Amino acid sequence: MKNNKTLTAALALAMSAALLAGCSGTAAGSTPAGSAPATAENAGDSDLLDKIQQAGVMIVGTEGTYSPNSYHDENGDLVGFDVDVARGVAEHLGVEIQFVEAEWDSLFASMDSGRIDLVVNEVEASEERRQKYDFSEPYTYVHGALLVGADNTDITGFDDLAGKRAAQNMTSSWGQQAEAYGAELVSVDAVAQGIELILSGRADCMLNAETAFYDYLNKHPDAAVQIVAETDTTTSSCIPVPKGNERLVAAINEALDEMRASGELAALSEQYFGADVTSE
Repeated sequence: MKNNKTLTAALALAMSAALLAGCSGTAAGSTPAGSAPATAENAGDSDLLDKIQQAGVMIVGTEGTYSPNSYHDENGDLVGFDVDVARGVAEHLGVEIQFVEAEWDSLFASMDSGRIDLVVNEVEASEERRQKYDFSEPYTYVHGALLVGADNTDITGFDDLAGKRAAQNMTSSWGQQAEAYGAELVSVDAVAQGIELILSGRADCMLNAETAFYDYLNKHPDAAVQIVAETDTTTSSCIPVPKGNERLVAAINEALDEMRASGELAALSEQYFGADVTSE
């Protein structure tokens, strides 16, 4: 897949002025949450797919701190499985791509306010989220995993989480699952931060995607942590867009189907995860 070029500040400003009156320009590549990107209007006024194609740019929200899905490499470039999937979707739509980086808790708020068009960041299409957003078909299926300190003998499975301190993002699906098992949540924004709390004794465990833990352990083979359990079922990732944008969802699904049929989706999965997690 050839990479979609991100917009320069001048180009983003010109497009915003001409096509989205009142919106401000953005920096090239990805935009930190604190700065103002070219605004993506919400779906209530007209079709979001039309707006993306008319503007010539798709504005995507992602964390930028969640390896191997969305993170910065040693050169400071935004990379990752979800980042490349988003680029593939933009290429299929024939538009440029612009990333807006934000903490997980801010991604959906950014979509609600129209700062971004959609989110590509390992999002589970939970029933609660489906009430507010439309979702693409799944493009990954991963098991949840339970990680504890290397010397922890109290936690050997999910049923041992009652009363334990789990380092979790407070609004993520993984955090909700840990809470359902009776864990007391300790707020973190990233996997590495959660593992640091476990190593320092400020948290007992963490529940997250197996791929995120394996990525961390591959990079930190001497880390004094261990995976003690994995879920029997998988959790799928989808791409959410504002409610009422069926045409955009159909276009995203078409892009994902094309990437799957060509083998590109599986190749990206192997590149970033070391395994093909794009099918059940």
